[in-house]
Amino acid sequence: MAYLITGATGEVGSRVTRRLLECGIRPHVLTRTADKARRLFGDAVDIFVGDLASPATMRKAIQGTEALFLVSVGPEIPEQDRAVVEIARTENVRKIVKLSSLDVEQGLAIGAWHEKGEAAVRDSGVPFVMVRPTGFMSNLLAWAPSIKSEGVVRSSTAEGRRPFIHPEDIAAVSVAALTEDKHLGAVLPITGPDSLTFGDATRLIGEVIGKTLRYEVISDEEARRRYSRISGSVEETEAHVSLWRAIRDGKLAATTNRVEVTLRRKPLPLRQWISENANKFRD
Repeated sequence: MAYLITGATGEVGSRVTRRLLECGIRPHVLTRTADKARRLFGDAVDIFVGDLASPATMRKAIQGTEALFLVSVGPEIPEQDRAVVEIARTENVRKIVKLSSLDVEQGLAIGAWHEKGEAAVRDSGVPFVMVRPTGFMSNLLAWAPSIKSEGVVRSSTAEGRRPFIHPEDIAAVSVAALTEDKHLGAVLPITGPDSLTFGDATRLIGEVIGKTLRYEVISDEEARRRYSRISGSVEETEAHVSLWRAIRDGKLAATTNRVEVTLRRKPLPLRQWISENANKFRD
């Protein structure tokens, strides 16, 4: 089977691509930056430059493939997914694996975007698998600047818990969904092994890098102000504030056994991810 990987230079897409290469598969990859794809994969993949918002590029990239790994982000998820799956349908793609979100069932903005995207996939009539991860461990890299400069992590999640998941586990489950037909029609909710507070995560980072760190709880208003500095989108800012509120309220704390069921091993712990990325948190 031939594959198209979108988001191929991102945290998950790059890992999915590498795993397919390890299986002897030469995938099509969609990327905005050909140079980055070449640095990551050399000449082992077929590179198509563009994004989900470009129908001409998408159609060219998807031609000759039978399975699609769909990675979309931001408020444009519903529109992007609808456009892409229509192209996939007309090009006779046999399977769509959508990287969605475990927040879909919580009525949150980010989850609501993915919920509409999932509906587009289902409505297309193309066989599908929905991979729904919880928060990525790699998202904790957003803490690196304040850890380096102040030795502090600030969050409005208070003592709320989140079962962070390693991107390698997301990629491994996604590749299983792409290559094994037994998952067709399934929704795969995946989490890490432990439901941790952001304070727990801060402590673990400190232990690994050998630095005493402080966890500081801030208000929703302060979280909104800080996030708006790095996001030009009011919609994205409000989506994240609502996500952090849901974590604080205990709505996103549950773990699942889906990684273990799918991969026949336990999900990777946060300490392992921190150890792999420790230098990114050091001065």
